[in-house]
Amino acid sequence: MAGLLLSGCGYNTLQTQDEQVSAAWAEVLNQYQRRADLIPNLVNTVKGYADHEEEVLTQVTEARSRVGQIQATPEMVNDPQALADYQAAQGELTGALSRLLLVVEQYPDLKANENFRDLQAQLEGTENRIAVARNRYIQSVQEYNMTVRRFPTNLTAKVFGHEVKPTFQVEDEAALAQPPTVDFGDDG
Repeated sequence: MAGLLLSGCGYNTLQTQDEQVSAAWAEVLNQYQRRADLIPNLVNTVKGYADHEEEVLTQVTEARSRVGQIQATPEMVNDPQALADYQAAQGELTGALSRLLLVVEQYPDLKANENFRDLQAQLEGTENRIAVARNRYIQSVQEYNMTVRRFPTNLTAKVFGHEVKPTFQVEDEAALAQPPTVDFGDDG
């Protein structure tokens, strides 16, 4: 009888959706780890061609280090501040990588290098995978949060301690409206 009551009140739905959120978050972490693994190879490849661009390379390395210092766990999906910190560190790394790729535009030999092209394609693919994984996570959280907030499952959620989960937020919406600035300096 208790099982029939729990299934009719949304308990099983909450459990299923909570697991979907956890699985989606694990995929986000997996794609961020893939990117973190590729970055040292990208930096080392670029270093061989652009030794005097040390500042940009240092920014990428430092941003990757900050991302690595944050312990990314499945529990992070229940901690809005930890998620925000992780998201901020990933955003900083994304910005540093963007600056690095702009520097690469100044080096035609590097762009033509087969190893660099392969690595860049891997990094671009990873960025796309991150976007897809984040989108799936956002959708899972949205579905879960709607279930937690809807009647009558909201009553079940309260009884069993299910709360709304945080999702990814855009740090600076105004910055998204601005096109990136590309400046190659004075070449002559």
